[in-house]
Amino acid sequence: MSIFTKLFLLFLVSLSLMLFVSRETNQLTQAKIEMLLKEKYLQASTELFRDLSNNDSTALTKRLQAFDFEVITETQHVLEHSKSIYEKSSSFGEVKILMDAKGRYLLLMRYLDESLLVQDRAQDESFLQQGMVTYLIFADIFVLVVIFLLIVKLLFPLKQIASTLKEFGEGALHVRMKYFGSNELGKLSDTFNAMASNIEALILSRQRLLRDIGHELRTPLAKSKLALEMLGESKYQQSLKKAISQIDELTKELLDIERLNANMEQLSLTRFNAETLVSESLSRALIDDESLVELHMDELFEIKGDLNYLSIALKNLIDNALKYTTQKPILIEVKERTISVKSRGEALEYALDYYCEPFAQGDDARGVEGFGLGLSIVKKIVQKHGFKLSLTCKKGWNSFSVSY
Repeated sequence: MSIFTKLFLLFLVSLSLMLFVSRETNQLTQAKIEMLLKEKYLQASTELFRDLSNNDSTALTKRLQAFDFEVITETQHVLEHSKSIYEKSSSFGEVKILMDAKGRYLLLMRYLDESLLVQDRAQDESFLQQGMVTYLIFADIFVLVVIFLLIVKLLFPLKQIASTLKEFGEGALHVRMKYFGSNELGKLSDTFNAMASNIEALILSRQRLLRDIGHELRTPLAKSKLALEMLGESKYQQSLKKAISQIDELTKELLDIERLNANMEQLSLTRFNAETLVSESLSRALIDDESLVELHMDELFEIKGDLNYLSIALKNLIDNALKYTTQKPILIEVKERTISVKSRGEALEYALDYYCEPFAQGDDARGVEGFGLGLSIVKKIVQKHGFKLSLTCKKGWNSFSVSY
């Protein structure tokens, strides 16, 4: 769940809670005002009813002043737009508590043909306080909304920062963050842009160095191979050829690893079937004797990837299997979206990661017990495609498998 989603859910919960509190507060305040006015009206009605029945206008006026009541003259109009919330009748008259269209509470008393409609002036102050509480609650809601929008505005650049970091991590070394001002995000963008520029310069410098090294090494190696061909056969010629071939192979593998590490090579993704990949890999392995490899093709599945790189990876697995098997032929199996290269021999002692380290066995890395750089290149190619490389050792077979 993203930060924005969590923040939005928190905002909804807070807003719902405040609206609920506002509603409950209004209802409780309204009920309290109604209860207090009802008690006051009922208490006052007894005394007012006595003055009304005695037809003592002077005493009635003083009583109304004592209770802080105001007489309403437009009786008919008010009664038409009011509802009754309490009624009590007798043989001589009745007492009613009403609520008018504005939400004010009124006291209506009738005695024979006489009627009196009054309201408590103090209730205006109570309603004013209720309105103030409601106003404050809605002010809090407004502030909450403003705070939410401000936080969203502050968090929005994080999406752009994450997108830029992802692009840069995928090899787009030219991307930079835009300017976010002089705040902390602005300082972050400036720091990243400076770092990205330094990294880009270092990688470009290494690219040039790799190209120069490749050119400078391959030229004398080619001349050395040509010179050896022109020499007569001798016991030293084969040793020199082998040494030069190993140097040439080591140079190529080192350059391949550096390209993969530096994301210099972007994958050229196409769709092809497993048979095409196996055929391409076998042709690169330059196997003269077809009896050295036994192929079991149980399933022809489709693969989406870089055929060039994946064929290099499978070719390296085939080369290793031919180099270190104790009994030929080796076996290539294609089934269940997996290509496995199997060779006979004792079960390997270490886990897969050990053999995928460059020069895992030091000076013996290219000897009988070493795996050189071949598996390191295989691992990097497989990881770059998002596929899975695994190692199993069962019943005298060592199997390196790539699941697509």
